[in-house]
Amino acid sequence: MKIIGIGNAIIDVICKVDDKFISANNLTKGNMKLTFDENEFKKLLSNLNIEKTISGGSVANSIVGLSQLGNKVGFIGKISDDDFGQKYEAGLKDEKVEYIYKKKKESLPTGTCLILITPDSERTMCTFLGTAGKINDQDVSISAIKNSEMTFLEGYLWDEGEPKKAFDKAIENSNKVAMTLSDKFCVDRHKKHFLELVKYKLDITFSNEEEIMSLINAKDFSEVVTFAKEINKFLVITRGEKGAISINGRDVVEVKAKKNLNVIDLTGAGDLFAAGYLHGLINNFNQNECLKKGTEMSAKIIQQIGARLI
Repeated sequence: MKIIGIGNAIIDVICKVDDKFISANNLTKGNMKLTFDENEFKKLLSNLNIEKTISGGSVANSIVGLSQLGNKVGFIGKISDDDFGQKYEAGLKDEKVEYIYKKKKESLPTGTCLILITPDSERTMCTFLGTAGKINDQDVSISAIKNSEMTFLEGYLWDEGEPKKAFDKAIENSNKVAMTLSDKFCVDRHKKHFLELVKYKLDITFSNEEEIMSLINAKDFSEVVTFAKEINKFLVITRGEKGAISINGRDVVEVKAKKNLNVIDLTGAGDLFAAGYLHGLINNFNQNECLKKGTEMSAKIIQQIGARLI
């Protein structure tokens, strides 16, 4: 196998609603709400007509992108043996992703992200992580990790306790390790641990400009370049309208962002950038070509709704 991903297994549940539904359920239009109350979430779900479901989560989106580009890939993510869990597994298999997890009935349901679309096409999200965030070292297959050229992890999944054990087991048994920092909130919450991972454990780190600058407390982007050269690891950074850059020791390569795009939805931009870049890397593209493939995939996804190329 080329790449195995380990991440939050979150099923995206897409529903059409009116503005009254948003206000009646104390949601803020266009925003994402993280809920920890299972009963509140079930009540919300019971009042919805489901349009479709998509097997999501950040690294899962990247892995599906890699599969769509013709690569042999797999995914580990914790689900429960419930209706959404069955749909999640089937959804990945439909995308020719090998799902390496034996689901069983868990105390918490499969992680779910409700994507509520109002008539004006605004997307309001409500996420219940469920059992996804309860991944532990027993859920990680050593043989699957060892038989993959690379493991791809997400910062969203990292947490003290059981998830950390899963990360440690994956990293210790990997041939190569890549990770996305995921979000500035994750970086700020786990700064000490993430910095240690980037400096000593990861071969490749994906980040946007804001996340990496926060991680090393940089005031100026030149400090990021200096940091990357010092640690002598791959740092791959998206910079919005400024394009993207990869730094590996003294090798610094930059590409420009694509212009005149009809931007509809930024969901999945970073996920698909990582898919394009990694596709290039595992197929022996040079750094310029890797960055261009990442930028191309990112440009495609932001001109449609959702994080799955259609």
